[in-house]
Amino acid sequence: MAKKIDPSLNSISEFLNLEEKKYFFIPEYQRSYSWDLTQCDKLWQDIESFISSGASDPYFFGTIIVDCSNTEKTNKLSLIDGQQRTTTFLLLLKALLLRINETLLKITADDDSAPLKAGLEANRNMIMGVLYKADPEDIPSMIYDFRKTHDILILENKSNNELYKDEVKKIIEANDFETAERNVHKIAFRKKDNKYTNHFRNFKLFYENLKAKSQTELNTFAKVFLKKCQVIEIRSWQIEQAIMMFNSLNSTGLPLSDADIISAQLYSNSGESKVKFNEEWKRINEKTNELNNRKITDIVGVLQQFMYINRSINKEVDVTTPGLRRYYIDIQKDLMSEPLVLCNKLHKIAERWDKIKDLPIVKLLLKGNENVKLFLSSYLYRYEESEITENSIIEVCESLLRLFILLELSDVGYSSSLFKTFLFKENIKLVDKNVSINTVKNDFDEHIKKHWIDKEKENDVEDAILEYDKNLLVYLNEYLYSKNKGQKFDFVESVNVEHIMPASGRNIATIQQDAGIANIEEFNDVVNKLGNKILLEEDINKSIGNEWFKTKKQTSIHDKSGYKDSKFSIAKDLTSYPKDLWTKEDIDKATEKAAKRIVKFIFNKQDE
Repeated sequence: MAKKIDPSLNSISEFLNLEEKKYFFIPEYQRSYSWDLTQCDKLWQDIESFISSGASDPYFFGTIIVDCSNTEKTNKLSLIDGQQRTTTFLLLLKALLLRINETLLKITADDDSAPLKAGLEANRNMIMGVLYKADPEDIPSMIYDFRKTHDILILENKSNNELYKDEVKKIIEANDFETAERNVHKIAFRKKDNKYTNHFRNFKLFYENLKAKSQTELNTFAKVFLKKCQVIEIRSWQIEQAIMMFNSLNSTGLPLSDADIISAQLYSNSGESKVKFNEEWKRINEKTNELNNRKITDIVGVLQQFMYINRSINKEVDVTTPGLRRYYIDIQKDLMSEPLVLCNKLHKIAERWDKIKDLPIVKLLLKGNENVKLFLSSYLYRYEESEITENSIIEVCESLLRLFILLELSDVGYSSSLFKTFLFKENIKLVDKNVSINTVKNDFDEHIKKHWIDKEKENDVEDAILEYDKNLLVYLNEYLYSKNKGQKFDFVESVNVEHIMPASGRNIATIQQDAGIANIEEFNDVVNKLGNKILLEEDINKSIGNEWFKTKKQTSIHDKSGYKDSKFSIAKDLTSYPKDLWTKEDIDKATEKAAKRIVKFIFNKQDE
């Protein structure tokens, strides 16, 4: 009888260590590699927190589903679920290998360093066994002649959605970081790190993070990632069954969350107050569910925020944070001994969020990086609910916004000392009502001035904005434009990001020609620039669709919606734009104006 399913719990090194002829395969229907710096930085922080916790149990990275229905004939291990993680693991392993090789060249040959050198060599050999399917006796010759590592297939990407199918191969086959950088794909019309694919940018993030580690830390990181981080690999020999498992695992059967386990422990500690505890926990859940529906925060988020608040009250500045379960149940057992007291503190956080959830500056701030919630909640915690107004929080919100916009434009992750280390120290002041808002603002000013204000770095920030093609800065640009004009700014979840020059539609070829754009690749770059994007109400956007700019901006026809009917300042002002044709030149000028507006905000420059 043919085998149907084979689940196994494997370390990362076991999961990735394939038999000689077998290789991972990304099928045609899979999405492209979409993990960016945010996801990779989160993975990095998870590993770092696990290492710092000193936990004896392994760290679990979830389930990988592999279709083996054609493996005997083709040697393909088709990734049904887990292609993003598998690709990222390989990029991290390559970054580790390069750093270990660089470190081994610097270790002095003496008795004190012998154990460390042996550990690094063992980790190097294990990684080379994974990436190049190398036996121990083959490794010396591969190190001597790195060309022997070429054309060893470990991952083949056939996704119809993937534009850069050979990026992983180019990175894995490079004998050093510089070779990898030279060989990978460069995206046309992009500058600096924006010209690289997600593959290389993520690889670079890992490499730079590993460069900051000492020799001993590097060895520990490699050992933990290879041997103590695990996945459940489910191999199925029926494709229909593999897809069914994928759908099931992504829709039902969720394990108990940290919040479930913490609430169970609190209930157990409630003694004769169990009924009261249930009422209080229900109240917190109802409030956080409402907030979660608005994409503000949930119960796990509130628990995490209180952990940061409590650590800051206790003047803890260690940037490595334990997991929620360990913090509440092991490290801070005293919190668990008074369930009703803790419930009041958690409910206080939820109430503060409920009070500010509709403020425009808060909605704008929460459009960005999730970590900003940890520090805004600390500042809110210092206030009584009646004391919280837009005026009382706007300066802190704008200070956080300035720093997190720099993070959005940066090619280092949140875990960098430029962000996480500074914010952890500043959180002690944010939570302390005796520290004035001016002191907090000055700290942000000084931090940004110290690390970003010089002509070259300011130009780097402006260049990054000029090349920016996502949507967060569209909201910020609208906010700053309205603020400079003394006009009201607000938006709802249904707001659309409108392309002034349409990004699609039946008239694209003609629009491209009229705009003076040479080819479709340049068009795709130009049309997604910041200067071509504005906020617009959903109903108006649907009404005007992919119309010509002249039609969108007209004011004479009152029975048809257009920019004239919008409440957003930029759209309304476009109705008086002196030209009826919106060209590449107009987009570039609008982008330059937006970039200067945002740079002025980030660096808190007064009118010059």
